Amino acid sequence: MLDKWTNAWVAPVLARCATGLGRRGVTPTQLTVGGFAIGMLALPLLAYQAYGLALMAIVLNRVCDGLDGALARHLQCQSDAGGFLDIVLDFVFYAAVVLGFALADPVQNALPAAFLLFAFMGTGASFLAFAIAATRHGLERPHFEHKAFYYLDGLTEGTETIIAFVVFCLWPAYFPGWAIFFALACLLTTATRIGGGYRALVHAEEAPRERFESGADA
Repeated sequence: MLDKWTNAWVAPVLARCATGLGRRGVTPTQLTVGGFAIGMLALPLLAYQAYGLALMAIVLNRVCDGLDGALARHLQCQSDAGGFLDIVLDFVFYAAVVLGFALADPVQNALPAAFLLFAFMGTGASFLAFAIAATRHGLERPHFEHKAFYYLDGLTEGTETIIAFVVFCLWPAYFPGWAIFFALACLLTTATRIGGGYRALVHAEEAPRERFESGADA
């Protein structure tokens, strides 16, 4: 929900940073993989309840996630391979953070964490499945033209997920309640994506047929 606005003011900052990184010979893939490695440190840190250090790892991961795309655009080397690697590692990282909280306090956190992972499956599946079909039909990405995949937006997107992770780390004792709340928001996102995506694809499939029938009538 917030990504279209946060992208607008974050993009210029990322672009300036990407220019400096490009001069130093850094590649987008290095940022993607390096950011993922840093982010995965959050899993053991959370398990040992080192929430401050885990938050630093999460924030650095998200910074690298923004910079890799900005650097790819700066170097004019955007690719499907890079986009694929970025999105897959993002989803693995998201799941690792939730697992970290489950390990930190299994008695209190395990069930809410499992519910949140279930909700993440819905948002991820609806996002990626629509991206595949949208590519086949040549559908555009009006608010996210720099994304590697068609970005089907919703109530919970990248910005909301980052906010949720920050809240989890700052107030870990309240993780169960916050996790359930965020999971419900993710399920709502899944529902709206399924409905919106289905309607968009039906329209995309019917449009050529309507144009053909109009031409035949003429």
